[in-house]
Amino acid sequence: MNAIAVYCGSNKGKNSKYVKAAENLGIYLAKNDIEIVYGAGNIGLMGVIADAALGNNGKVTGVIPHFLKEKEVCHMELTHLFLVDSMHERKVEMTRLSDGAIILPGGFGTLDEMFEIITLVQLGQTKQPIGILNVDGFYDHLIAHMDRMVEEGFVIPEHRALIYTSTDVDTLIKEMKAHQFKEATKWINT
Repeated sequence: MNAIAVYCGSNKGKNSKYVKAAENLGIYLAKNDIEIVYGAGNIGLMGVIADAALGNNGKVTGVIPHFLKEKEVCHMELTHLFLVDSMHERKVEMTRLSDGAIILPGGFGTLDEMFEIITLVQLGQTKQPIGILNVDGFYDHLIAHMDRMVEEGFVIPEHRALIYTSTDVDTLIKEMKAHQFKEATKWINT
């Protein structure tokens, strides 16, 4: 994996562990020569991860719609910056530029991005590994709900297995690097 898309909050959240996790991930990816592809923000966890990577000689590519850049939330010291016309184009470009995706804590936008990339992998439109960095139990309820979707027959086990979860960056990256995409043998529970 040469580049990982990171989806995370444009706020820092109330728990200082979220900020520390974003810093640690940025440093880890920089030191392991893995480029970060993210939404180009200079605020929230987005700004934290970019600054941490850049401060450790990492490469950081941002993708931002024009209207957000005009609101002055764009990080202007990135390795590469791509301007797009819409939030949809942002997600498409981030997927094109990356080899995998990691999800940190965030809000509705983060969940939107996470579920879109999960759906694309489920449908075989991309074969990227997806990792959820479950900082301080932030995603415990969501992970349990994904398991419930399997139990209730809305998601097949092969599709649920496409999402790696860990509380540890090194473990998560190792699982993602070992990822072998397998087409599901069936699409629905029968």
